[in-house]
Amino acid sequence: MKILIKNGHVIDPDTKLDQVADVLLEDDKIQEVKENIKEEADRVIDARGCYVMPGLIDMHVHLRDPGLTHKEDVFTGSKAAARGGVTTLVAMPNTKPVIDNPERLSYVKNKATQCNLVNVLQAGAITQGMKGEELSDIEGMVRAGAPAISEDGKSVMNAQIYKEAMQIAARMNIPVLAHCEDIHMVNGGCMNEDTNSEKFGLPGICNAVEDTIVARDILIAKDTGCHLHLCHCSTKDSEVMLRLAKEEGISVSGEVCPHHFTLTSDDIVEGDTNYKMNPPLRTKEDRQALLEGLKNDVFDVISTDHAPHTMVEKGVSMKSAPFGIVGLETSVSLTITELVDKGWITPMQMAEKMSYNPAKILHLANKGSLKPGKDADVVVIDPKESYVIDVKDFVSKGKNTPFHGKKVNGKVKVTICGGRVVYEDK
Repeated sequence: MKILIKNGHVIDPDTKLDQVADVLLEDDKIQEVKENIKEEADRVIDARGCYVMPGLIDMHVHLRDPGLTHKEDVFTGSKAAARGGVTTLVAMPNTKPVIDNPERLSYVKNKATQCNLVNVLQAGAITQGMKGEELSDIEGMVRAGAPAISEDGKSVMNAQIYKEAMQIAARMNIPVLAHCEDIHMVNGGCMNEDTNSEKFGLPGICNAVEDTIVARDILIAKDTGCHLHLCHCSTKDSEVMLRLAKEEGISVSGEVCPHHFTLTSDDIVEGDTNYKMNPPLRTKEDRQALLEGLKNDVFDVISTDHAPHTMVEKGVSMKSAPFGIVGLETSVSLTITELVDKGWITPMQMAEKMSYNPAKILHLANKGSLKPGKDADVVVIDPKESYVIDVKDFVSKGKNTPFHGKKVNGKVKVTICGGRVVYEDK
């Protein structure tokens, strides 16, 4: 099948193309990118006024499958990804049971194949049961298709075990996706430790909870030669340490989530657990550092940390509610509204951080590019279309977001994965 995307503003970090052009897809590959393609096609998509980018790659998604499918599952998560312009996602392993062996990893792969919507890559847990005591079968999971390992939701507190995992990751040429949190310092905290936590009478989570593990993990990565990817960075010092590590030549990258570059603890509505996330919303000073880091390419990636929970689970006190919000269906609009429209990043940087860079970090050679011969994963985005975020429109099972009712710019119009239209805004 041939699909011709006409008159779109093509943005491809791989070829540096940044102009109005046509994109021709044939079967599951990019066939041609140039102005005024005349070839006949089975389907023509008018992308006038829209960005045409490589399909987005979200390195940080919780699908909750297996075992927690009342929150989300592979199918609903894939539908939410497609609606958000995401053609490839990395699912975190903190499921029930934990994805800590090749058999469980294959379960997710097989279910994703049955869904046949987007590319679902399953990360493997670093330790068995994510207990931090014994290493998982990392090599077996990599051979079964794991693109990375992670203990997301917590840190491996035993530094020696973590170092051994990083040595294996270096040998297998995969990244370690690091959730940086010193569990011994959390002390029951449920939001950032600042004047707002004092005002609400809630226990706080200080910046050092994240920063001490960022420093530790960078040093272990330096020692092992492993590529370290810092997930959901939220503090000003994480930006400083990431920048210094890169200047020293350490193999490290970092991501920021839309909620952290959009909101601060000042925005929290008292008692609204949709503002409870981990790491928490920080101060204006922290947010400013994240924005500067995104602008200056200290941070390589924008990911969502899509973390669905039921309304019943979230409908309790701030202290008792689970951490996390959904993000797959809002990341494009928040990135355009808060970063592109405000001049923090360019559309090209958006494509880099949401597609090209994740493909490089994950060694996905045929993703993140619109070069002929690459996979036909494409997203068409209208950057000017405004709408109001409404959880009733979400296809994810999760409705837990602080952005309900927010007016935003930028809407995904078409998502194409493997040469097939998997989402179209009607």
